[in-house]
Amino acid sequence: MEQTFEMIAKTFQGLEEVLAAELTALGADNIEMGRRMVSFTGDKEMLYRANFCLRTALRILKPIKHFTAADADAVYEAVKAIRWEDYLDPAKSFAVDATVFSEEFRHSKFVSYRVKDAIADYFRERTGKRPSVSITNPDVLLNIHIAQTDCTLSLDSSGESLHRRGYRQEAVEAPLNEVLAAGMILLTGWKGECDLIDPMCGSGTIPIEAALIARNIAPGVFRQGYAFENWPDFDADLLERIYNDDSQEREFAHKIYGYDNSIKANAIAQRNVKAAGVGRDIVLKVQPFQQFEQPQEKSLIITNPPYGERISSTDLLGLYQMIGERLKHAFTGNTAWVLSYRDECFDQIGLKPSARIPLQNGGLDCEFRKYEIFDGKYKEFREGGEALDKPRQAEHRERRGEARDSRDRRPSAPRRPFRADEKERRRPERPERPERDRRPRSGESYPERKRREAKEQSHKPTTDTTTPHETTD
Repeated sequence: MEQTFEMIAKTFQGLEEVLAAELTALGADNIEMGRRMVSFTGDKEMLYRANFCLRTALRILKPIKHFTAADADAVYEAVKAIRWEDYLDPAKSFAVDATVFSEEFRHSKFVSYRVKDAIADYFRERTGKRPSVSITNPDVLLNIHIAQTDCTLSLDSSGESLHRRGYRQEAVEAPLNEVLAAGMILLTGWKGECDLIDPMCGSGTIPIEAALIARNIAPGVFRQGYAFENWPDFDADLLERIYNDDSQEREFAHKIYGYDNSIKANAIAQRNVKAAGVGRDIVLKVQPFQQFEQPQEKSLIITNPPYGERISSTDLLGLYQMIGERLKHAFTGNTAWVLSYRDECFDQIGLKPSARIPLQNGGLDCEFRKYEIFDGKYKEFREGGEALDKPRQAEHRERRGEARDSRDRRPSAPRRPFRADEKERRRPERPERPERDRRPRSGESYPERKRREAKEQSHKPTTDTTTPHETTD
């Protein structure tokens, strides 16, 4: 029987419950929620599947030692006492990422330096050689987490953050993180039961993540690789089996619509959608929100408008007034979810939310609000047997607070007072690194494999007179 061990899945604040539900569906054991993390146990296959399948995890850590330390020298001694040949070959490179919430340890970089020194000295004293340190592309990535004097040293099994799916070809200014986008969709409960609309879709992150959820396509199919592939016990056959298992994928009978008023954003979204292989499910169009019309089918809106923090808007409050007007007049009988930052912006929508979920986006304390747009007067809506859900902001915070890991406390960025007459400033964003073409072990990308399978199916003898659908994505 395969040995089981402890693992930690890191996520954004506000997505802990969604991640715990994902782990439950995946079959993980001993699931416990903390602050921006969920711990669980499982075997090597669970480690691989967690990296490959989880939509709301940023990285998967495998703790190798828990200890207490009052200073950096104590950290050095505890790390040096580990049997490092079980985890690292001196011919390979490594790096250390430190996360520190402690009065005793003021500088996370100094902590990481002492961990590196301990590992280098361990190998030098035993073999006369030492592994090299690589900041950009290490073979083995380590993580040390310190909360006051409690320390956890872990192997990072993911390497590059799991939000980097691999399908993004290009991005607009301040793109929505893929993990946050998937978490927002899962928080609504949508899994493909109706049409989904993002009327301000930018580079297409919400539509693409929605398509992957609707068809239950694992987000890992686009990844170049994982850090655990450099571990001494890596099982290539196991990862190949997980990659090629598409038995849980399903059909999607509806459509996902992505609109944006920018021709450039639409072109970028088109390229990203094609790279993800979900073009048959997503309809993209250059269209400002002002021209949004009542959809013919039952629909759900999920959108992330500008906040005026990282993306400028000449009339931010007017933008949110327009959003409220369009929802009230062109989305009756449906539900909309809006992620934003400022109460002043939400107030301009002019609708009472039935749910408020605190989320963090780019270090900002945001809220994800649900609006149920009923047709007619609210009194008539209630008389018809309907009722808005009670706002569950306090309940959501209370549930998360009960499971919160009190050791991990980092102050959030304070909200800046808003002045309606101020000129919004653009903040330059670091350009996202271009994704490499996915060339998995089987030698073909996920969209290529799907096209090949469709062609093979079309050449099989059949009594059906209809022409098999072939993906043109």
